[in-house]
Amino acid sequence: MKTPVYFISDIHLKLENSKEEQLRREHLYDLFDKIIESGGTCFFVGDLFDFYFEYPDLIPKSYADFYIKAVEMKNKNIDLHLMLGNHDYWVGSFLKKNLMDKIYFEDAYIEINNKRFIITHGDGLLSWDHGYRILKFIIRSKFFIRILGWLHPNITYRLAKFISRSGYEDSNSMENNQKVKEELKLVAKSHFDNKLDYMVCGHYHLGEMFKINKGKLAVLGDWFHKPSYAIFDGEKFSLKSWIKDEKE
Repeated sequence: MKTPVYFISDIHLKLENSKEEQLRREHLYDLFDKIIESGGTCFFVGDLFDFYFEYPDLIPKSYADFYIKAVEMKNKNIDLHLMLGNHDYWVGSFLKKNLMDKIYFEDAYIEINNKRFIITHGDGLLSWDHGYRILKFIIRSKFFIRILGWLHPNITYRLAKFISRSGYEDSNSMENNQKVKEELKLVAKSHFDNKLDYMVCGHYHLGEMFKINKGKLAVLGDWFHKPSYAIFDGEKFSLKSWIKDEKE
């Protein structure tokens, strides 16, 4: 995997193209331009899209500007990796064959410059997520995907817009915020005890990095309240906030 490697999560590109969404995407694409300048790899750690379901002959037009930007990045020799999250698991041949260099349907264990990573979106990771793990099994099943594919696209996407609450809740308001952090640290420690060096996690929108013994856990921020990215430059692993007017 080419370095530097940028890890970004929970962008949640929206189905509606509001003025606020356009500004949010401009902010994101500024980071993409930075990645083009530095070269390397861009690794999306789940929930790139707020909702994505690909029909055999149809893709959501709301993300046309992203498709164009992704092609630009690939033409500039940026490798694109996508881990699927709880909002965008249902990809098809368009993303697999035309945009992404690699797509991950499950957690990934990778080695970069002799450093061992586990990369996970993180949904269903917490010990008390029993109900969600059942739901996750159902909505990722071939039967569910087949049923969803029988629905008219207008119904599918209108339903997705109605259900989604992405961006309305800041992770700082979570009553169990500290409980989540402590649990994630325990999970990370178990990996570090098994000779892994770093863990990258999305889903929880925290935008924080924790040093645990000799390892580091990066819990990426969302792109509503805490735009951030983790970067491994081949030697150092760090988490950075993406400030709107950042020039470096």
